[in-house]
Amino acid sequence: MGRKVPEVNSGSMADISFLLLTFFLLTSSISTDQGISRKLPPPPDPTATPPKIKERNVLQVLVNLNDQLLVNHEPGDIATLKDVAVKFLTNPTNDPNMSEVEDEEIGALGVVKKSKGIISLQNDRGTSYGMYIKVQNELTRAVNEIRDKLSMDKFGKKYNELSDELQKDVGKAVPIAISEAEPKNIGGKK
Repeated sequence: MGRKVPEVNSGSMADISFLLLTFFLLTSSISTDQGISRKLPPPPDPTATPPKIKERNVLQVLVNLNDQLLVNHEPGDIATLKDVAVKFLTNPTNDPNMSEVEDEEIGALGVVKKSKGIISLQNDRGTSYGMYIKVQNELTRAVNEIRDKLSMDKFGKKYNELSDELQKDVGKAVPIAISEAEPKNIGGKK
């Protein structure tokens, strides 16, 4: 007769595995910071009439379902979108086809040239999320570039190196003026 192999009691193995799994789930951190950081404006007053905006103060950016850009009714390129937005918002040559710029006194900055420009972003329902993020990034880069230039001119530091108080002043001088409309069917062929 053969020798009997001793059995290992595995009844408590499931309990130990469950406790270890629970321990690692509770002690590990899962990074969930994804998306675009934007502060939403307060809800509009239903009795207020929207302000009239001159056409020259609006840079229209459309993205169709094929992820193609139209910037002010002309084909655009994601590689040049930031530069187009910077030029539109700063209007260095006082071009009548670009946004108006007016002098405004703002806190520690003194009198600065503030753009009346607004970027109107419209996406097609079929626009890919990747293209949407690329467009948002380029428009944010444009605002950040203008803020950095103003910060360097006035204080010799980049925007993110300024105190909170000075950042607020620069933010007032160069607001994130991006208006997004609800996605609709813009067109293009798939």
